Amino acid sequence: MVNGHWEATPLSFGVFDQIEYDGQPIGDIYEQHLKLMEYADKAGFYCYHVSEHHGTPLSLSISPNLVLAAAAQRTENIRLAALVYCLPYYEPYRLANEISMLDHMTGGRIEVGVGRGVSPIEAAFFGIHNVDESRAIYRETLDIMLETFTNSELNFDGKYHSYSNFPLRIPSVQKPYPPLWFPSSNSQSVPFTAGNGFNTIFNNRFSLEETQSLVAQYKELWSEHRDDDGRMNGHVPSPKLGLSIKVYVAPTDKEAEEEARPAFKVWGEHISHLSRLAGQEGDRGREDFDAQRANGTLIVGSPQSVIEQVRSTVGITGINYLLSSFAFGDLQPVQYMRSVDLFAKKVMPAFASSPASTV
Repeated sequence: MVNGHWEATPLSFGVFDQIEYDGQPIGDIYEQHLKLMEYADKAGFYCYHVSEHHGTPLSLSISPNLVLAAAAQRTENIRLAALVYCLPYYEPYRLANEISMLDHMTGGRIEVGVGRGVSPIEAAFFGIHNVDESRAIYRETLDIMLETFTNSELNFDGKYHSYSNFPLRIPSVQKPYPPLWFPSSNSQSVPFTAGNGFNTIFNNRFSLEETQSLVAQYKELWSEHRDDDGRMNGHVPSPKLGLSIKVYVAPTDKEAEEEARPAFKVWGEHISHLSRLAGQEGDRGREDFDAQRANGTLIVGSPQSVIEQVRSTVGITGINYLLSSFAFGDLQPVQYMRSVDLFAKKVMPAFASSPASTV
């Protein structure tokens, strides 16, 4: 049985940002999203997470480290993370050193999301043409990064990368290295994430009932392995188990739906952009506004309505971290900034004193 550890874990909130193309000049888009980070910092969100995608209007954050370096200068308290670095696209020695630089630039506020990249079309841009190769490169890159974080010299002889006596001059601020995240977009990843104690985010591809099952599985496995030696994220005593959702808050339910529905349609076009260019169908299920609302992973309404929806979603799934996208599709800054302001001032306080298990 899972012990009582999770019962007292408080619910916390994060911001997930893809820096989506919204029709404005690109420089203006970057500036507006930096303002979103500044607001999230002051409003008490736990972490700002930025995605990495290539060649698509879904995401203009093709270099998470550039975004996070800018965020380091504009924020003071909020933690900052890529979700995720697509590891097969990187030279690992350089990436790990850049992350250590960011850890210093932020005063120890960096967290590190890792993955192999969900899009085979994007992987092909980097010369990676099959899933097995992608997984192998990802795992070797992660191993090298952990060696880089924890040594004064890098020595590694791998299939894809080898190093002999490479100097390491910038140790990370956080010891042994920043907290690690691994998003769970399929059920097969849970034993890995739980066994190693990774913070994780469950993708909104899952129904809430499926997420509930995966969260319960994670908690069980984490409890079984929490004292094992060599766990990659063993230095994090209480991992965050999150769910990725989209949120739009407006003064009334009617106004919220009228503004969110067309923006969500644009997001759906963006998420399938590369697939459709390649003559594929795209992920139609995730583009269905009503289906996603019914699933609890698209939360739209007035502040009181959103409180009720959040309470239901968290209560069903057992998560302790709600990761919300406020800027999606072609929502304009005045819209998503009002939404996040209402969420921070009206919704988050409703959960301030409640452990996640009692929401």
